[in-house]
Amino acid sequence: MSRQTSSIIVTGGAGFIGANFVRLLFSRSTANVVVVDKLTYAGNRLNLHSLLPHERLTFIQADIADGEAMSRIFAEHRPEALINFAAESHVDRSIDSPMTFIETNTVGTCVLLNVARQYWMTVSEQLKQQFRFLQVSTDEVYGTLGTEGLFSEETPYAPNSPYAASKAAADHFVRAYFHTYGFPTVTTNCSNNYGPFQYPEKLIPLMLLNALEGKPLPIYGDGQHVRDWLHVEDHCEGLWLVLTQGQPGAKYNLGGQNERTNIELVNALLEILQEVVPASHNQRLRGQSITTYDELKSFVTDRPGHDRRYAIDATKIRRELGWTPTYDFRSGLRQTVQWYLDHQDWCLAIQAEQGARERVGLHAGIRET
Repeated sequence: MSRQTSSIIVTGGAGFIGANFVRLLFSRSTANVVVVDKLTYAGNRLNLHSLLPHERLTFIQADIADGEAMSRIFAEHRPEALINFAAESHVDRSIDSPMTFIETNTVGTCVLLNVARQYWMTVSEQLKQQFRFLQVSTDEVYGTLGTEGLFSEETPYAPNSPYAASKAAADHFVRAYFHTYGFPTVTTNCSNNYGPFQYPEKLIPLMLLNALEGKPLPIYGDGQHVRDWLHVEDHCEGLWLVLTQGQPGAKYNLGGQNERTNIELVNALLEILQEVVPASHNQRLRGQSITTYDELKSFVTDRPGHDRRYAIDATKIRRELGWTPTYDFRSGLRQTVQWYLDHQDWCLAIQAEQGARERVGLHAGIRET
């Protein structure tokens, strides 16, 4: 892909990973960036605050499942790439509201594929060759691992949660559009991300903010579930390489080679927090006669169907595109802690959203109407 691009559409660009990727685009490309976001609970214009207004950035509030709206956006902005971050992403929420995940993650992706392919068929041969549809997916589509082994690009899909199933279905449609129509799609499957702008319901910001406020730190089950952690900025660098150098029809796994049990992660987080904001200096803890952050840890009922272990084999993207994460886990976690401490205004504004740190998904009942 040339650096002199017309425009790039980033769906879900006001969310956690999407907003970080938009920032990267401004340093890697001269393209006009069109952010399309429905602005549900996890997408917020505050995540793009430092970029707005910007002559190269257009923000459009729209639902990717709205075919007419998407067609208008394609017709007006004539993109040469689309990166699809738009998704409902919290497993716990998918247990309570599976249909919402199907409508956005599966149906929405299919709408985007259909609109993008129709547009692609009308463009010049040069733009047709340049165009890419990048589907940003997750390692959760592969299911769960035992104590050994890694997910590769050849691992069969075996999703165990409604969230994972909705993403798996979308990935299959993305693959089918390449094989059936020759439409230039690329798919990435990444491990757990962490870093700036992550919504407070996710593990790291939840534990950090609860600890600062002297609230319980709920650890699911026995705390021995294993995840592979990847800093969001490293993920975005990998996505840029896939967008610009990846082969149409290919898929690439991105992981940090940072496997940690949940309890190991929480302990590392609290250790860093103790160095930066000692518990003895935290007025919220003094009022409860709590002397260490460790005292806030609490083991709670596990999530239904909780996958035991994820781990990514990122050999392919390292070998073919030269991608290597730059953050080691300790430095990445320290940077993340400091970012949240330095952006308390963002934290307060985001937490004003109802239920931002309320646990959901404990029971598998359907709450949708």
